[in-house]
Amino acid sequence: MELINEQTVQQHLDEFANTPVYLHVETTNGAYASHFDERVFNAGTFLRNIKVTYIQGKITGGKKDPYRVGLKLEGGWVYVQGLTHYEIAEDGAFLMAGHNYDGQLAAALEISRTPFHL
Repeated sequence: MELINEQTVQQHLDEFANTPVYLHVETTNGAYASHFDERVFNAGTFLRNIKVTYIQGKITGGKKDPYRVGLKLEGGWVYVQGLTHYEIAEDGAFLMAGHNYDGQLAAALEISRTPFHL
C-alpha cells in the first residue's frame, strides 16, 4: 500500500460514485489496545458486502493527521476516519487503510464493483 495522495484517492472515489458498489468497513482499536491499560476496552466495527450507491465521495484531513473519507448516500453518510494508505487491488477494488503508529490496522474502507470474498 502507498501513503495516501489526496488527489489520487479523490479521483478513485469519483470513479466509483453513482454506481452500485460493495463496501467493506472496519474500525478497531484492536485487542492490543487493552493489553497495557485496563481503562481501555476493545471497540470496533465490521461491515462486509454492504451494497450502496453513493452520490459523492470526499477525502479530507491529512497534513499531520490521518485522512477521513465520507461517502454521501441518498439518505445518509458512510464515514471512516484514520486512513493513511491506499491501493487498487488486482481485481479493481479500491482499498484504503489506516495504520496506527505501531503499524497495526486501525481502520479500513474498501470499495468494489463485485462482492468481497467471505
